[in-house]
Amino acid sequence: MFHTHTGERLDVVYRRATAYIPEALAQVDHFLRDHRTGDVHHYDPHLLDLLADLETAVGRPMAEIQIICGYRTAWSNNFLRIHTSGVAEHSLHMQAEAIDIRLPGIKTWALRDAALALHRGGVGYYAKSDFVHVDLGRVRRW
Repeated sequence: MFHTHTGERLDVVYRRATAYIPEALAQVDHFLRDHRTGDVHHYDPHLLDLLADLETAVGRPMAEIQIICGYRTAWSNNFLRIHTSGVAEHSLHMQAEAIDIRLPGIKTWALRDAALALHRGGVGYYAKSDFVHVDLGRVRRW
């Protein structure tokens, strides 16, 4: 993974077969921290499974995903709501159950379509900003 705001990269095996690796998950949690405040929240590892399945669905397993936004504190979420548009008041980013991504070499509309086909949560498409939001909430789209 490459975080577009921090410039950091993370390449970690987070699961072996069906067992999640706690040390690796802690690295992921830190990597996906709120880049505005530095606060860390534990991510649901099923979101990582979703990302891995999404990469496979677009024919790019193990590709480097660009992270636009991971975890957000309530402060960061409110800041974004004031200064931008399209930010939900009760965003799943605040529960570490959502992530905004792009995958180099894959059109964001194709990434959106693949995420929708998985039927595993919410999918938001932000064409002008060139990213896709995926989350572990109910299946929905915007």
